[in-house]
Amino acid sequence: MTIWTESDMTALKTAIASGVQTVTYTGPPSRTITYQSLAEMRKLLADMQADVETTAGTRKPYRFAQSSKGFE
Repeated sequence: MTIWTESDMTALKTAIASGVQTVTYTGPPSRTITYQSLAEMRKLLADMQADVETTAGTRKPYRFAQSSKGFE
């Protein structure tokens, strides 16, 4: 599992806003990634935000329940 930081999210947001598909993350570990599409970048950004919120304790995991009354 990768631990994302605010600076990672900022780098990705900047790349999305400018239309660039190559992002350099400052570390550790420092890395440069070229993404296939804008959709892939947006999905990753959503995942990053969820991870950061969960790690910070500002987002609580939730579950969906389904029930049936037996009528078909």
